[in-house]
Amino acid sequence: MTESGAAVGRRIGIGLMYGLWKPRVLGAWRVPVTGPCIMAVNHTHNIDGPMLMGTAPRPVHFLIKKEAFVGPLGPFLRGIGQLEVDRTGTDRAAVTSALKVLEDGGVLGIFPEGTRGEGDFASLRAGLAYFAVRSGAPIVPVAVLGSTERRSRVIRGLPPLRGGIDVVFGDPFEAGDGSGRRTRTAMDEATVRIQRHLGAHLADAKRLTGR
Repeated sequence: MTESGAAVGRRIGIGLMYGLWKPRVLGAWRVPVTGPCIMAVNHTHNIDGPMLMGTAPRPVHFLIKKEAFVGPLGPFLRGIGQLEVDRTGTDRAAVTSALKVLEDGGVLGIFPEGTRGEGDFASLRAGLAYFAVRSGAPIVPVAVLGSTERRSRVIRGLPPLRGGIDVVFGDPFEAGDGSGRRTRTAMDEATVRIQRHLGAHLADAKRLTGR
């Protein structure tokens, strides 16, 4: 896992995402130019991760379920700086790798809902709060919004090819309360704080784009 690998992944993402769809990127200037940050992304399509890799202004290291690391795809994903995580329990190796990305001043990408669904940030897992509070890295909310018209899809789980997709970056915010506490109560409070920020950003993004 290297920053150069993630940079290669970004170049691949740019080629694929702009070649197959029509991304419109809004608010990329809000992403910190340097230093660690966490991009929290809603998740409705299978391409949400690659789409962010191809449209974010910095290389992104995503936490990706281990089931995706099968056959030749495994070495490829690792080679472009992506992180394998076992979602059936606490994956300490994945936690360590993710914190290392942030310690090195990189960008960690997380789907805080855990899996593809409605993409409305209605149910957040505790992992995002832990990484944010533990590292002190700001969270950048990201809304990926695209057509959901099923009859025009070539492959299930993907938006229509050459369809327009909006990627909207929000203002960075701190998840912690400034106390540095890492107790269960502090994490619960941070999760509520995060959900409020992400929900507000998603609503703003929908108003802005008309999606």
